[in-house]
Amino acid sequence: MKIEETMKSLFTTTLPVASAIFFVFAGIALASSGGGHEAAPKGWVATDTYKVLNFLVLAGVLFYIARKPVAQFFSSRIKDIQGQLADLEQKKTDAQKMLSEYENKIAELSKESEKIVQDYVRQGEDAKKRILAEAEAQALKLEESAKRNIEQEFKAAKAKLQQEIAEKALAQAELLVKESISSEDQDRLVDEYLDKVVAS
Repeated sequence: MKIEETMKSLFTTTLPVASAIFFVFAGIALASSGGGHEAAPKGWVATDTYKVLNFLVLAGVLFYIARKPVAQFFSSRIKDIQGQLADLEQKKTDAQKMLSEYENKIAELSKESEKIVQDYVRQGEDAKKRILAEAEAQALKLEESAKRNIEQEFKAAKAKLQQEIAEKALAQAELLVKESISSEDQDRLVDEYLDKVVAS
């Protein structure tokens, strides 16, 4: 945008003045040569010297007039280029800084991911140990409960067996008593019992 404005100002100030000077000197050159209607002599003549002088004066005037705008144009152009280079250098520095920040963030994320994986592995190991400990404790409880149930069943079976043996022994003893006692012995036992009742 600055370059276009500089070029525009250069053409608007220099071109009209240069055109006017050119036409003035061209008119003078034509007037001095007689309007250009006479035949041109051969060789170097005075009009050729005037034309060269006119051209040199015109070139000098144009150089004098266009010197400052052209210098300003190139100076502003150099400043613009320097500014663009400075902007590009700043953008390069910012990009390198951002790249460094992103690399640091990536490194931190890598470390953080490794830490998270290690935490999960450690939590998994802890959970494994806890589950194994709970399973072992549960197995011990089940084993103790099974032992108690077996002992209770054994005691119940033993008591039942003892009761059956006692019942069978009593029945056997009763049978033996019945077989070994005669009717006379029964009468005698009844009499002895009655005597004891009467005596008491």
